[in-house]
Amino acid sequence: MATNKKAAAKTTVKVTQIGSSIGRPADQGATLVGLGLGKLHRTRELEDTPSVRGMIRKVQHLVRVEE
Repeated sequence: MATNKKAAAKTTVKVTQIGSSIGRPADQGATLVGLGLGKLHRTRELEDTPSVRGMIRKVQHLVRVEE
């Protein structure tokens, strides 16, 4: 039996790195890499999950977030 379910629309958040991790604690640099960033002005579109939101909050002074 095939069920016809709608694919749940996943919300995303657009994150752009605007600050350098140089001179910052190593865990902040690792968080940027975990978000797929690491170079200035690099942008990633990520799934809006609590874990991603926590990572963004940790480096909020280094990134710009667009809903």
